[in-house]
Amino acid sequence: MAESAVRLPDPAVEARLARLDELLAGLESAPGPAAREALESVRLLTEVYGEALARVVDVADERLSERLAGDELLGHLLVLHRVHPEPAERRAARAVERLRPAVRERGGDLEWAGIEGRVARVRVSGGGGCGSGCGGGSADVTEVVRAAVLAAAPELTAVEPVTEERRAAPAFVPLGSIRRRAAAEEAR
Repeated sequence: MAESAVRLPDPAVEARLARLDELLAGLESAPGPAAREALESVRLLTEVYGEALARVVDVADERLSERLAGDELLGHLLVLHRVHPEPAERRAARAVERLRPAVRERGGDLEWAGIEGRVARVRVSGGGGCGSGCGGGSADVTEVVRAAVLAAAPELTAVEPVTEERRAAPAFVPLGSIRRRAAAEEAR
């Protein structure tokens, strides 16, 4: 019987990714051929693993593709290797929807408005009305949205807020005047 692989909980994966970033940053600033060879080794390994992941996506049916894309870690890897089965617009819209409850808790709202060219458009309203200590206003919300959308869909170049159009409130017409007008027209 084959022994199952040890699985890492998400916090352990996040810790390893953070440590990997630190190590790569150190290697990038280190002089000498050993550092260059180590970086090239990481690059080559990443390319081979990316190709393997692309082959998995190529043979996956729709259900498996959805499961792969729905897993946070795998979804990021699919984006990194440019083999994510979902279009950028759907991934970006989902990122906005994930943030929406937190923005609503602070008195604002978010709404996906679409993509124009390679620019994501998001309607941001209110926000920042969470009192002291939460950091902020709509500029803070816009920055969080920008980071989340570009992480989910790095093929996009920017995220721009769409300002809410001010619409005139409908005019109030008393019911009595409508009845009088209708009665006057019937009398004609």
